[in-house]
Amino acid sequence: MKNKSNNKPLKGILVLEFCQYLSGPSAGLRLADLGARVIKIENPGKGDLCRVLPIKDQWVDDNSLLFHTINRNKESYTANLKSEEELAEIRRLIGKADVMIHNFRPGVMEKLGLDFKKVQKYNAELVYAEISGYGKEGPWAKKPGQDLLLQAMSGLMYASGDQDDAPTPFGLAIGDILCGAQVVQAILAALVYRKRKHKAVKIEVSLLESLIDFQFELFTTYFASGKLPERSKVNNAHALLGAPYGIYKTKDGHIALAMIPLKDLKDVLNSESLNGFDQSMIFSNRDEIKAVLVDMLKEKPSAYWIEKLQTNCLWAAQLKNWNELKNSASYDLLQLEQEIKVSEEKGFKTNRCPIRIDGEIMWGAVPAPQLGRNSENIKEEFNLKAAHL
Repeated sequence: MKNKSNNKPLKGILVLEFCQYLSGPSAGLRLADLGARVIKIENPGKGDLCRVLPIKDQWVDDNSLLFHTINRNKESYTANLKSEEELAEIRRLIGKADVMIHNFRPGVMEKLGLDFKKVQKYNAELVYAEISGYGKEGPWAKKPGQDLLLQAMSGLMYASGDQDDAPTPFGLAIGDILCGAQVVQAILAALVYRKRKHKAVKIEVSLLESLIDFQFELFTTYFASGKLPERSKVNNAHALLGAPYGIYKTKDGHIALAMIPLKDLKDVLNSESLNGFDQSMIFSNRDEIKAVLVDMLKEKPSAYWIEKLQTNCLWAAQLKNWNELKNSASYDLLQLEQEIKVSEEKGFKTNRCPIRIDGEIMWGAVPAPQLGRNSENIKEEFNLKAAHL
């Protein structure tokens, strides 16, 4: 597992990350994976508050496993942004950067004099990306941009679970991760635009917009029909798709059935109970068709059904938990894991960047930095203590 850093496409791009928790740091992580040099700008007292936000009470050193997971391959520079002297050093550093990302609440960067309009004085070709919870204006602008709260307010919780279930949250911080990915997309586009136009570019993305975009199928259908999407009462997996789409219990586990023509399903399963239904009924009688399948599929093991379905090229899969996935041959072939050594004694395993370029995996196994670890070296390298701006 070696990094061929000279081959990484963002080598030479300097990113300043004024971010904490997940959305901004996940964007910085992906840029670092692709070769950018990412410097976290942190408060000298506490730093990124994700340092003390554990997942499942897991710690690597005095920082949480979560912090280590999304801040590898970065440097840490501490600055008190309320100190004019240290703020001047930050302005000088901004003058050297290609990209700046922040996820402070609306108004914070304006008070610091680090808003898009002001920083162009120090860097006329800066790509400036800001992440908010709900956008910069309106009555929601200063609400806390926390993932579960955004899921609650975006309608997303009505996409999972069955019709009579309570609203069901997505089991991950999906708003943060989607928003971070969209920020990366925008930054890459802005870097191309900047090269052509030689001007600063401002990027704005909010978690709410990211989650609404995530639901584009549901929203487009709602706009067209004027009706709220209805989850299936039986084995719902997608509110907009007809039977048999869903997850079904078998004698010893579960299988997933995707888009399968009903005639093909009837032929392969040899089910007389499905004879009363045809393809024109997969929406109008969605729950009744699924109920027949529920009763039928629970009688045999998963492997029995998967062999019948996949032999006939029908879209079905056996559900795997993480242990089963990890023990599969395909998982090993993909080389999805990497070891991060924090010290001689401590380390952890995590996922690698999922991108390959020219056949090369974008490995990135440099551990997350201790708070302020790189401050002095960065000051010296960029001559930040020189005449202040």
